[in-house]
Amino acid sequence: MAPAEQQHLTGEGRAAIEEFLRDRGADGMPHPGGTLLAHLGRVQGLLAEWGADAVVQTAGLCHATYGTDGFATALLPLSDRAKLVALIGEQTEALVYLYAGCDRTAVYPRVDGTTEFTFRDRFTGRELTPPADQLRAFLEITAANELDVLAHNPELAERYGPALHALLTRAGTLLSSGAREAVTRQLG
Repeated sequence: MAPAEQQHLTGEGRAAIEEFLRDRGADGMPHPGGTLLAHLGRVQGLLAEWGADAVVQTAGLCHATYGTDGFATALLPLSDRAKLVALIGEQTEALVYLYAGCDRTAVYPRVDGTTEFTFRDRFTGRELTPPADQLRAFLEITAANELDVLAHNPELAERYGPALHALLTRAGTLLSSGAREAVTRQLG
């Protein structure tokens, strides 16, 4: 991890990321549990609780920058990816893109606890097999995101909780023990 990427969640780095998100309206955008900015902070907090490194935590804080398959509003168009790279670094931005680009309908059924499943990019339609560390980070961010959303929206929890429990259980040891325990506690 580059030294700059290690500093993202301390002092000026965290403040710059939060300012970037606020400047793009995340603090006024409704989301289960309040605003998108509050949700992003809670996702980062869960990742920290589970022992994720600074790169994964920062990617969690920025995971909705390009929108997601479940939250269409983008804070930054893909044509401006260089702006996010300049703020959080290439490695971290690559995780944000991977998360945002996930075609959930294609990818979620393929999760089987191995790192050999094919990932479909919803922006390009391309199929790829990301490295194991990226898949682990993707699944960790997925767990933190979904657990936070379901904790703040009982209707979504009732509708999607069982399927998310099955997905995150199938991920097995690709999730950290902290994430697995949180999944069992909240959805099991």
